[in-house]
Parts: sequence; structure tokens; C-alpha cells
Amino acid sequence: MIRSKVALIISAIILCICMSLYFPLPNNVMIEAQSTFMSFPISNHNGYVFLGILGAIMFIIAMILLVIGMKKYHLRTLIVVVIVYSLLPNFLITMYQETLASGITAISYGSDGNCNFEYVGEDLLDGECTLVLHNRSNEDVSFELEFIDSFYTGVGVRMESLMNLAGPYIVTIEANQKKPIHIKELLELSDVPNHIEGGTSFDIHFKLNDGEEKRIL
Repeated sequence: MIRSKVALIISAIILCICMSLYFPLPNNVMIEAQSTFMSFPISNHNGYVFLGILGAIMFIIAMILLVIGMKKYHLRTLIVVVIVYSLLPNFLITMYQETLASGITAISYGSDGNCNFEYVGEDLLDGECTLVLHNRSNEDVSFELEFIDSFYTGVGVRMESLMNLAGPYIVTIEANQKKPIHIKELLELSDVPNHIEGGTSFDIHFKLNDGEEKRIL
């Protein structure tokens, strides 16, 4: 079943290096990505990402070495490895957050939040954002929530960050609890250039601030 142990070992080492390049903790490393391959950002609003392209090439090399190292069951093995590689980071993060992490490092987010902005009048918007955060630690966690604009709305165009005009938003999540967060504000935008006139965004991103410690989710 095994043709070359050396090829399999090298493949495993390369996969570990690939995973470490863009491991999604403490921050969401894919927040600016416009095109991706596996866990690697290939391009963003600034152009191609060299490290992401390098990681993608290394991943392909690891897959080739995996095939070389096996005598049979090539396709089956590739599928299993790709699935494990995709799921392992989230599994490791969950284990870490539930055992060793503290403060905002223990906060997880399923990337299912959304914001909706409705036109009320000239320079007035109704802003409403909903998201769910999970505190996986055994202690209550408090932090300041700051919204971050998506790069899909255009460089310099303000959308989600408009909610910060009514902030700061101080959030406390009890130990081992999920907390739905719903924020609704009337936003006055007369002094804000390059803002949207309305719309809805999904998979929103934000920053957690806890003194000197910060995370982008």
C-alpha cells in the first residue's frame, strides 16, 4: 500500500507548513481575499498575494508526493487528506479555545453575520447588524466591537464601518455561552464622505478590542 515513506513524510511536513502559513487564529487571514485556493488567498484588492500563491503551489506538491508515496487508493487518499486538511484548523482552534484560551482569544464567530442599511433621508440611514459570537472559555469576556468595511464594496467606500459612528459597542459574553448581538442605529452621515446610500452585506467582519489585545474576525 505504501510505495515511499520518504515521499509521505515530506508530504506531511509540507502540509503542516502550508497550514501554518495562513492558520486562522488569532485573526481571520482571509478577510481581504478576492480569490482563494484551499486556505490560501491568491489575490486581494492590491493584486496577487505571493505568499498565498506559494502556499497553493506547496499544497499541490504535497498532493503529488502523497500520490507518489502510495501504491494504490490514490483518489480515495487524496479526498480524505483534503477533507482533513480543511477541517483540522477549526478543530484545533476549538480545542485550544475550550482549554487554554482566555479573553477575546476564546471568542469564535461563524461568519454568518449581516448588516442592512436603509435610506431614511438625505445623509440619514437606518443601520442594523446581527451576528452571533461564542465565548468558549470558562470566564466571562468583555470587549469593544468595531465594524470593518468589506473590500467588495470598493476601496474607500464606507458601509459596515458606518455603524461605528454610534459606537463604541461594549459586549459581554458569559462563560461557555453563545450570544446573539443585534445593533440598530439611526446614522447621521453629513460629515462622512464616500458612504453608501443603502444595501445589505453578509459575512461581515469586525475587530474585537480588549485593551492592547485585538482580534479581527
